[in-house]
Amino acid sequence: MAAALSELQELERRYAIATYVRQPVQFVRGAGARLWDEAGNEYLDFLAGISVLNVGHCHPRVIEALCAQAKYLTHASNLYYTEPALRLCAELSERALGGKVFLTNSGAEAVEAALKLARRHRPRGKIVVLADAFHGRTYGALSATPQESKQAPFAPLVAGFEVVPKDPGRLTAAVDDETAAVLLEPIQGESGIKVLSDDLLRTARDACDASGAVLIFDEIQSGMGRTGMLWAYEQTGVVPDALTAAKGLGGGFPIGALITNPQLADVLQPGDHGSTFAGGPAIAAAARVALEICSDPQVLDRVRRLGARLADGLARLPYVQTVRGRGLMLAVDVERTLDAPELARRALLEQRLVVNATGPATIRLEPPLIVSEEEIDDALSRLRALP
Repeated sequence: MAAALSELQELERRYAIATYVRQPVQFVRGAGARLWDEAGNEYLDFLAGISVLNVGHCHPRVIEALCAQAKYLTHASNLYYTEPALRLCAELSERALGGKVFLTNSGAEAVEAALKLARRHRPRGKIVVLADAFHGRTYGALSATPQESKQAPFAPLVAGFEVVPKDPGRLTAAVDDETAAVLLEPIQGESGIKVLSDDLLRTARDACDASGAVLIFDEIQSGMGRTGMLWAYEQTGVVPDALTAAKGLGGGFPIGALITNPQLADVLQPGDHGSTFAGGPAIAAAARVALEICSDPQVLDRVRRLGARLADGLARLPYVQTVRGRGLMLAVDVERTLDAPELARRALLEQRLVVNATGPATIRLEPPLIVSEEEIDDALSRLRALP
């Protein structure tokens, strides 16, 4: 039997470092696109752990793979061979850029590996990042995240990052022979599902080709089928030199990856980087199944179709001003008289619909990719009942 919510709140108050602002709900069970609290109330999950549960909660095949591997070996260290991690590296390479893969525990760690790759490729070169970006909270990733509220308390940050507006001309001017990399999200998730234009992405590609810099796409949130293709870059015609993946890659378990093209495959040398837990056998076994599911053409076709259905329904809500995104990676801006965080709170507590606000006027929706048409319509009905 689950503990009472009030008991957990007291434990948090006394023992947990207060870095999270939690909603007053305790989830104890999940299946597909549904969650249940300790009282047995059912919720419709349209956040998926912030694009983590792309295959849904407790997907039977993912759980089976994890448990089957965990019966035999959970950890051995990367000083030795284990099959699941190396199979996963091969599958990621074949489904992405065709180079080599470094497995990590999280998205931020994948970004750190990408930054080291870029600096190893061009020592002491600057890293160009875009306004509104979010790449993580570890020091290198935070230094690539030009948001004052997140950076200011922890200054001085890692040197050598240059922030440019999302303007092709300004980006071209910023990339030169002293640039190690351009790091960007094809769709900026944490700042409100802001889709970068194909023109801007092509400009980044051309600037890197001209200067010899590395073009890195952060696909931690936009990858793993979220936009209706396995990787968002596949919809743009622009191919990066390296990409970072995480979130949906683990099917609900913590894993990330840096994937390179063949030209960058051997830039990092033995001893340049490492991780104690990354690529553990049980997690890698789960990730292989999640990758297979999210690569399924039928799943991806459903994402595109249901994403269009959800976007159309959102646009019809009377308090929604704009809808943006691709596939099942969507956000809405609401009327200025409304408060998005309060709407998200009310959706949770009154309608039992899980969404979240990325700003004062923006609500983000990222349901599991296995969501049904009926669940899409149900979510829209719950949202329609809010204001």
